[in-house]
Amino acid sequence: MSWVLPLLVLAMIALAAVRMAPRIAIWRTGAPAPVDWAKGLAAVPRRYLVDVHHVVARDPYAARMHAAVAGGLIGASVLALLGLLPPLGASRLFWGVVTLLFLSMLAGTLAVGARRYPVKPKRLSGGAFQILPFLLLAYALGGAILSLSLALNGPAAVSILGSALALGGGLGLAWQTGKGPMRHALTGALHLAAHPRPGRFEGQRETALRPLNLDASKLGTEEPADFAWNRLLAFDACIQCGRCEAACPAFAAGQPLTPKRLIQDLAAASTPGGNPAYAGSDYPQARPVAGVSGLHRSIIGEGAMIHPDTLWSCTTCRACVEECPMMIEHVDAIVDLRRFETLERGAVPAKAEAVLTELRGADEPGGAPLSERGDFAAGLPVPLMRDKGEADVLLWLGTNAFDLRTGRTLRALVELLRAAEVDFAILGAEERDCGDLARRLGDEASFQRLARSNVQTLSQYRFNRILTADPHSLHVLRNEYPALGGRYDVVHHTGFLDELAETGRLPLRALGPEPVTYHDPCYLGRYNGEVDAPRRLLDRLGLERREMARSGKRSMCCGGGGGAPVTDIAGERRIPDLRMAQAQETGAELVAVACPQCTAMLEGVVGARPDVFDIAELVLRALDTDAGTPNAAARAKEFA
Repeated sequence: MSWVLPLLVLAMIALAAVRMAPRIAIWRTGAPAPVDWAKGLAAVPRRYLVDVHHVVARDPYAARMHAAVAGGLIGASVLALLGLLPPLGASRLFWGVVTLLFLSMLAGTLAVGARRYPVKPKRLSGGAFQILPFLLLAYALGGAILSLSLALNGPAAVSILGSALALGGGLGLAWQTGKGPMRHALTGALHLAAHPRPGRFEGQRETALRPLNLDASKLGTEEPADFAWNRLLAFDACIQCGRCEAACPAFAAGQPLTPKRLIQDLAAASTPGGNPAYAGSDYPQARPVAGVSGLHRSIIGEGAMIHPDTLWSCTTCRACVEECPMMIEHVDAIVDLRRFETLERGAVPAKAEAVLTELRGADEPGGAPLSERGDFAAGLPVPLMRDKGEADVLLWLGTNAFDLRTGRTLRALVELLRAAEVDFAILGAEERDCGDLARRLGDEASFQRLARSNVQTLSQYRFNRILTADPHSLHVLRNEYPALGGRYDVVHHTGFLDELAETGRLPLRALGPEPVTYHDPCYLGRYNGEVDAPRRLLDRLGLERREMARSGKRSMCCGGGGGAPVTDIAGERRIPDLRMAQAQETGAELVAVACPQCTAMLEGVVGARPDVFDIAELVLRALDTDAGTPNAAARAKEFA
């Protein structure tokens, strides 16, 4: 009977290949995408064991379960296949090792079952996923019985029993590679090899959107065939674990979006007949759609697969991407779809269209004259770059400079720069909008126009660094302008102020033990990995820092990114209300922020709540005006 397991594994491979063939044909219809296959395939073991499991390990139970099941299944199957070699197939020790691997798989399988029965967590999909534990159990138990019988030279009846169980379970698992849960097992490995952002596996944040060729015959993604082939592959790699759903602020607020369902709909959109097997959470307040699928059928629309409101609910916070163990790029797909809706169809929400119209005409989404950008200073001396020609630091003000509340933050920052005797200047009327809002809303044409104009303006001056209090501007200038010719050393104001304090140029005194919690902006923490400097600054102020349940790179979005405030898709609750409730759970009296969008969203929460301050305001309050910083004395009293 030593030939049974090896032949079963071969049969499983053959059946899986047949079941996967239609999916491979679908991927091949996608747009070309360069992939270094030799490098990618060689990197799969490390990407799987290190990068994927780094995310999986955030849930220790799931990590142990997954390691036992996947490790046992792969190890036992590979070794069983080697049993075709006469020296190994005749070795009782060899089959003993195979038994141990099947037993490992069996232990993990029992954990899978315990997780889904008697009560399945809401974020997990049901349907075929509920059958998976039984198929795993049959293959693991049958394989263990048969291999143990071979190791101990057991009776034929035992071997037959083991063979029957292994046959049913193994072929069932192979069958599921077509439409069921096991599809991700093969697709996931290929996805890791052909990932559209390979830099993510090399320690890079890899969060910048890629420029769109504005001379292309079609702008953006309309139908499944418009996606790059490896993005179609990525959609099939989803295991429907629901981690993205649990992290999504739009889903939490009851807006018509769940990233898990979105990825399944994108996979279904390319599948003839759609994907009726989906058995996970639906979109909250789901809008009716026709559910029509096809490689050359529109994806977005009431008569298509995904309703436009689902597309415009996303805040582009990348919480889904951060939590995805298969490292799927949800936001890239959403922005690609938005580009077509905006540039080809002109089909954006009415409020967003008004903002984009202002942006196209005035280079500012609010339509404010550029000449008023420096008005926030209100008489405070702020040097202009056009007068100086060069400076050590160019202070990028950002769109929110026209807002009175943001003006308060910028004045505090300017006072701190003057107190530290930093050589800085602003562009003033020469500074156009950085283009972040246009790009997230899909208006790539306006983004590229603004970016090229800003790059041309910046090329006229000499400076060492760009400083900004706006994480959205920081991200665009640092990560997205290089593709358009602008390469700069860009620093966030919290990192810069921390540096000044560390070097003694900004002497600070302790403010006292007042409890404070810090809200990480998505575009600072998740997009750019900067989570430590703001906390170091708060610690320097002597405040009692308390962390929210969701913080750092796993922080919850305030609801202000991705154009969400102007797309204005209604939910059952407001995202900033949810985030403020998390802040209140800490018992903090202050919420420290580091982004003008976050300030606006969190200060918009009504009712009793902690006060909201930008970190620059708190640092100014703590500035030791008796330690050689007379310039800041008056302003420091404002915030005391």
